[in-house]
Amino acid sequence: MIPAVEISHLVKDFRIGMRGVKLRAVDDLSLTVGEGEIFGFLGPNGSGKSTTLKIVLGLFKPTAGTCRIFGRECRMAIARSDVGFLPEAPYFYGYLSGRELLRFYARVAGVAKSDLEAAVERALATTGMTAAADRRVRTYSKGMLQRIGVAQAIVHNPRLVVLDEPTAGIDPVGSAAIGDCILKMKEEGKTVIVCSHLLGQIENICDRVAIMNRGKLLVAGTLDEILTQPGKMQVSVGGIEHFSDADKAALEDFLRSRGATLDGLSRPRISLERYFIDRFSKQ
Repeated sequence: MIPAVEISHLVKDFRIGMRGVKLRAVDDLSLTVGEGEIFGFLGPNGSGKSTTLKIVLGLFKPTAGTCRIFGRECRMAIARSDVGFLPEAPYFYGYLSGRELLRFYARVAGVAKSDLEAAVERALATTGMTAAADRRVRTYSKGMLQRIGVAQAIVHNPRLVVLDEPTAGIDPVGSAAIGDCILKMKEEGKTVIVCSHLLGQIENICDRVAIMNRGKLLVAGTLDEILTQPGKMQVSVGGIEHFSDADKAALEDFLRSRGATLDGLSRPRISLERYFIDRFSKQ
């Protein structure tokens, strides 16, 4: 199967200052994004994530190396026609309604006139924006703006969707709604690249992640491959309200007989993000 994105030995240098000092933003980056997966792209500010995405989108020319989208060189127009993009800080015409905005972007993206209305309604349904589709964009909340931004990224039904900080500045309920949109895209067979600082959301939706720092790839793989602690096993036990010292001693004896140790005991808890979503999403 041809990868959705294939990056090989990618290098991007910028010249800065009066003396033209070279700044290497991306340093010998190689990675692949499989078709149909949700791929998280992580790293601190200045790590090279956005520069890499702009090369994938054909906005920057690489200094060295190659980048292909479904087997085609990323700077080819035919390759980019199969891509949808939501930038970190999008700007939309506030005097348009959500539906009018999507019609505009659908026509820009080359959607046939006969398919236009169906494409717009599909994008609205996927992002949960149908009920607000006829409101002016300037009346939208931050979360709604992000969702209509996702809708414009998918209105032409691309195979690859790139989302740069899609949940920036919105509350956990709105963030969860964006996460649901991304999962729906995967169900439709789309490949999604998500660049985000909300690591809890990345854990919940991504099949694989890549972590960059100072232009270099630190690690790439599934979350189990990256986060699982070798040599440790976590056991969850139900039906116990009180765990006495004698119970603990008995458990330690059992584990010692198996050559293991008890590292600690604690009651499981949900994340604060999960609590917030469960508490407020139905109001």
